[in-house]
Amino acid sequence: MSFFEQFPIVISALNVGFLQTLKLFIVTLAGALPLGLLISFGSMSRFKPLSALTRTVVWVFRGSPLMLQLLIIYFFPGLVLGNQIWGTGEEGRFLASAVAFILNYACYFSEIYRGGIQGVPHGQQEAGQVLGLSRSQIFFKVTLLQMIKRIVPPMSNEIITLVKDTSLARIISMQEVIWAGYAFMKGSHGISGQIWPLFFTGIYYLVFSGVLTLLFNRVEKKLGYFKV
Repeated sequence: MSFFEQFPIVISALNVGFLQTLKLFIVTLAGALPLGLLISFGSMSRFKPLSALTRTVVWVFRGSPLMLQLLIIYFFPGLVLGNQIWGTGEEGRFLASAVAFILNYACYFSEIYRGGIQGVPHGQQEAGQVLGLSRSQIFFKVTLLQMIKRIVPPMSNEIITLVKDTSLARIISMQEVIWAGYAFMKGSHGISGQIWPLFFTGIYYLVFSGVLTLLFNRVEKKLGYFKV
């Protein structure tokens, strides 16, 4: 089979794999962004047992490899508890991957949120109290706006890193885009011993990361009116 015959077959398979990558990326952001904010509140809590527990969880997830977390989250229920809660097949692997990625990135995002919140001068919160604002009003009308401006650069860096980290899901055989490209080396769709599909997977990541970079640059410019 010639290259020109192989090309549409490879691109079709890579497109399917990229859809899984994109789906994992979106689900991770949808879960990790709000969860990270909640975790940051726990880390900053004045209730010492809660803050100590939260910071320990964050330390564990930030201090251990995401690949290891994927393996434990996917295999532990079935091998140790005797109950494969994730189910079988691609849906089960995707669900386990999504849980691992959400927990991992929520912990990273929580530290970014915490730094952004604590970076807002305390005097502005006191000024809000003087004006008679409630704690929730101070957070949403004073702290949140300034926090968003501060966290956009580090948050954009983590989100672009997430694009590349989705490839780690192949460790539990989730059929993302690199898994699809690598399959043509072992034998897939009647094609084997071909490495060039792997180079094309890099194009998917470069384009995806490039689009996100442009998007975040626009967001930073939009927020440029708000100086901190």
